[in-house]
Order: sequence, then structure tokens, then C-alpha cells
Amino acid sequence: MSKLLIPPSGPTRMFAITQMISSIGDGAYYVCVAMYFTQVVGFSPAELGSGLTLAWLVAFVVGIPVGHLIDRYGPRSMAVLLAIGASLAIGSYMFVDAFPLFIIAACVYTICQRGLSAAQQALIAAVMEKSKFSEAKGYIQSTFNMGLSTGAAIGGVALLIGSRHAYFVVLALDAVSFLAYAWMILRRLPAAARTEISHSHQRRFTVLRDRPYMLISAINAFLMLHIPLIDVALPLWIARRTAAPHWIVALLFLLNTVTAAVFQVRISRGVTDMGSATRFVRLAGIILLFSCLAFASSAGMRSLWASALLVLATILQVLGEMVQFSGTWTISFGLAPDGKQGEYQSFFGSGFTVAELVGPLLLTSLVVYGGPLGWITLGAVFLAAGLSMGPAVRWAERAKQSLEVLHTTMES
Repeated sequence: MSKLLIPPSGPTRMFAITQMISSIGDGAYYVCVAMYFTQVVGFSPAELGSGLTLAWLVAFVVGIPVGHLIDRYGPRSMAVLLAIGASLAIGSYMFVDAFPLFIIAACVYTICQRGLSAAQQALIAAVMEKSKFSEAKGYIQSTFNMGLSTGAAIGGVALLIGSRHAYFVVLALDAVSFLAYAWMILRRLPAAARTEISHSHQRRFTVLRDRPYMLISAINAFLMLHIPLIDVALPLWIARRTAAPHWIVALLFLLNTVTAAVFQVRISRGVTDMGSATRFVRLAGIILLFSCLAFASSAGMRSLWASALLVLATILQVLGEMVQFSGTWTISFGLAPDGKQGEYQSFFGSGFTVAELVGPLLLTSLVVYGGPLGWITLGAVFLAAGLSMGPAVRWAERAKQSLEVLHTTMES
């Protein structure tokens, strides 16, 4: 079991350690941010929600330009800069007492946080062997979940205390964790070697002209709806549509994070090339369909049976999540041209941003108000997305191969 949790020495271990450090601070922050701004600062829930939505929209719009900067100035340098920016933004929350200031700080934070994720992906692509991408990301995702759980526990203590100073400790912890991340990236990881970019990829925002990759990113965005599913829709479903006790929400969240932390690496090792990656995504769509069917079946059941079905559905959901991540990591890296990983990973990562933006409203309307039929519809969406990834990847591979042949012909 220790081999599944402790990464091998070298870049993989350093990436995993830096990810854990930053996710501890993020876990505490995510648990406390809503209560801090509504109970301490005094914003209304509507103000907080609209401000965060606007910040995510801004991060989505500027994601590709930030990715271009990552390619131009190098992923390590930009990762350090973006981590420092995120630290300053989080630290400024302690001094925010007006809504316009919150908007500015939140926009800086979301831009830096999403850009930092893209910079890390680009750095992984630059220093890791392609055959090791999925396994390395498995270790990183595993430590991310462990750090997030640890941070959530720290945030829970702050919520229990409930004072301004307790929330300040959480914000300071997150700010310091970003600075520690920046220091470790700068001191312990190598700078990416400069990649010679082909003439057709020297223009800015190449990804916006890569229709196959854009389609793959859109498919991934649909699959990423399983993230707000657990965080937002499921608690409301349990409270309004099932006889299960409300405390089971915490149990299911813990089951999700611990399972992902323990088994993500083992599952990721099954992906070795583009063919196995697309098979994994297809399998993920099937598993997520059965997860939705189990969630739908929990309605109208007695408390014990409803709880059992919810546990089964959550196990299927996290299994589908791990299988999907294992496949899409390799796909996103493998289809991006050399020298453009920052731009391409920024665009591919926008699927997470889109899921966070539209997911809560979409899933609440679909499953909470739509009932079991809504779950079945959502499962069909997951299935369709999983099945469509294979043809989309084959289209992207053909387009990439044709472009390479054209380059070879022009050079000769």
C-alpha cells in the first residue's frame, strides 16, 4: 500500500509534495471562505455568489492568454509568479471590507490559481517521460486529495471556533502554502528546456484553431460535471429527495477523497498510450452512468436502503472519476504540440472552470428538481461523452499527423 501513496524519487515526488503543500491550504480555504465573507465581512450570499461567479468568468476568459505567457516565459518561472500572485490575493482577503475590493482580489486569485494549474501541467509535460504522464498525475492527484482532506479538517476547527482570528489563520495558512509551493518549484524542480516551435504554431492562441482539441476539451467539460455533483447537487438531493440521514453527506465526501487518494495511482498505471487512454474514458462514461442510476434509485427508499445505495453510488462515482482522470491526462498531454503545452493545458483545464460555473445551477435543476429522471438524463450525458471521446481523439490524431506530414514536405 505504501508504494501506492509514496511517489518514486525524482520529479514525480517533488511534484506530489508541492501539490500536497498547496492543497492543504486550499482545503482549509474552501471550507471557510463562504462563512468568512458572509459571517465576518458581512456580504450577503447573493453578493458572494455573484462575485465568485464573476471571478471564474474572468479566469475563463484570460486562461488562454495566461497559457501563452506560460509557453513564452517558461512553465517554472510562470508557476512561481502565479503562486506568489495567488498568495497575495488570499492574504488581501484579510483586509477586504468592500465588495469592489473583493471582486478585484477574487479575480486575481482565480486567474493565478487556474494559471498555476496550467503551468504545473506544462512543467510536468516538459520534464516527465510521456509514458509516465498518467502515473505521475496519479501520484499528484492522490497527494492532492490527501492534502485537501487535511486542510478541510483544519478548516473545520476554524469553523468550530468561528472567530475572525480563526479565519485569519486559515487565510494565512493558504497564503503561506502558495509561497512554499513557489519556493519548492524554484529550488527543487528543473527549468523546462526550450522547445523549438514549428512555424504553424508560432502564432498566438493556436488552440483556438485546433478544432479537434477544442472538441475533446468540450467533451471533458461534460465529464467534469461529476465534481459539482458531489459538492453541490448530492447534499441537496439527500436532504430533499431521500430518507437518508443528513450526516451521511460528510461520510460520502470522506469516502470520495480517501478512495481517490488510495487508489488513483493504481488505476492510472493502466494508461500507457492514447489507445488505453480513450478506452479508460469510455469506461468512465459507463461507470458514471451506473453511478447516476444508483443515485436515482435512492429516492423513496427507507433510510437504511437509501444510505446503502448512496454509498454504492459514491463508490461508482469516485471510480468513474479516477478512470476518467487517468485517461484524459494522457489525452490532454499527448495531443498538445511541443512548445504549446501551457496554452493547450489552460484551454483543456477550462473544463473544470466551466463545470464550476454552470454545474451547480445545471445539476440542481436537473437532479434535485428533476428527480430520478434527471439522474438518468445526467447518466446518459456521461455515457455519451465517454463514448464520443474515442472518435474525437482519432480525429485529432489524424489532424496532427497530417500537419506533421505537411511540415516535413515543406522543410524538404
